[in-house]
Amino acid sequence: MISGSCHCGAVTWTFDATPEGATACNCTVCRRYGSIWIFADQDATISHSGSTSVYHRQRAIEFHFCPTCGCLTWWRGRRPEPDGRRRMAVNLRLADDPDSVMQIPFYHFDGLETFEDLPRDGKRVADMWF
Repeated sequence: MISGSCHCGAVTWTFDATPEGATACNCTVCRRYGSIWIFADQDATISHSGSTSVYHRQRAIEFHFCPTCGCLTWWRGRRPEPDGRRRMAVNLRLADDPDSVMQIPFYHFDGLETFEDLPRDGKRVADMWF
């Protein structure tokens, strides 16, 4: 299990699985945030607590922030998928134990043009963590 929290500790999340990989997206929002995401289905794998402020990006996605310290904590789909799942991702940069996530494979996602994963280059989170 991976856990994370905002800087002030008012908002927390847990990821109760081993992520297949961590993703950086280059869409117009994610590149500004500089976040690293790990994805799953809400409630099945990810749980969270604390009040958040929300930025709704069009009709598809909502970004959640701590209203006190401003940390971006997670995003989730605004509507369930056709199979009833609600996609969600937590910001891995908020991991409580950064050393525990360094070996997770790192992927790039082209959310700006093709909306596809980019070729894997063998990098791990440790390669992107500065």
